[in-house]
This record gives sequence, C-alpha cells and structure tokens, in this order.
Amino acid sequence: MDYDNVLKERRCTRVFSTKKVSFDKIIEICESARMAPMAGNIYTLKLVLVSEKAKKQELAEAALGQEFIADANHVLVVCSDTSELKRSYGSRAEIYARQQAGAAIENMFLKAVDLGLGTCWIGAFDENAVKRIINAPDTVQIEAMLPVSYAASPGKEAKKKPDLKMILHFEKWGQKVMKKPKEAVP
Repeated sequence: MDYDNVLKERRCTRVFSTKKVSFDKIIEICESARMAPMAGNIYTLKLVLVSEKAKKQELAEAALGQEFIADANHVLVVCSDTSELKRSYGSRAEIYARQQAGAAIENMFLKAVDLGLGTCWIGAFDENAVKRIINAPDTVQIEAMLPVSYAASPGKEAKKKPDLKMILHFEKWGQKVMKKPKEAVP
C-alpha cells in the first residue's frame, strides 16, 4: 500500500476476526518501532508481546474493562526504560521518552495498516496492573498497548478527521491565514 493510502486507512480497530496473524507480521510491526527517532539515539523503547489468552484477558481488565483487547491475536505492550536517558538529559528524559514512544507507536500502527492488520492505541489502563501482568520492573513506564489482529470488518470504525484549517496556525497561535512574506530590501 502506498504511504498516503496507509495514512487514510489508519483507524482504531475494536472488533477483531479470529483469523491468525503470522508471527512474521508481528516482527515486522516491532521492527518498525526501531525506526522511530530516539533522543541521542538512546533506545528507551521496550516491547512485550503477549499472546496467551489468559494474559490478554488480564490486560483487557487492566485497561479498564476494554474487553476487545482480549479478542486480538496478540497485544504489544509498549514500555519505556528511561534510566540511561536520564543520565544524558536529566528531567527532560521523561518528556523525550513519551515523545519517542509516541513516534514508535505511530510507526507500528502504520505498519499494521500496511500489512492489512487492525490495531488500537490503548492509553487508558492501570499501569501497576499492567506491570504486574508482564512482570515489568518499577523503573519501567507503560506507555500504551496495541492489540493486533485482522479487523472483523475493515473500514467500519473510520471517523471523519478535522479539516487542516481547523488545526493549522501561521507564525502565531490564532493566525489562521498565511500572510505574504515581506520582500527583503537589498
């Protein structure tokens, strides 16, 4: 699929089919996360792949009862370990870790679409419960979960996106029209 179509087809999937996703496709999605920009080229990103039915059910419960998570073939739990990043960037490490996790998640999301798969960016969850389920140390932050599977009905979850004019400002907040640049005087 070409890039513009991947962007247009990207949507959150909450109803999954029972068709099995090959492990190779999951690895491709994980590889796409590695391509995200990382502050100082320090990889804070860690992924935990959960495929066991009981653990997926526990993750669904930890995600405040979002039961559809358990229906996916796999769940990728996206984590950040900021210990090394803190040595280089101090208090900014937490911000950078969140930014790079977001970039990696979007890469994974788009790769899933490219591979004909569905996923959903899960940000609502009990972090301590997720840590317990995947046995993550206290020093790790849980950034998101991505249930990955084939969509039961591809395209049904699409929501209209805002027009660009609703989100774009020029030169300063609130300026919705681009002013012609002044000519430089020689």
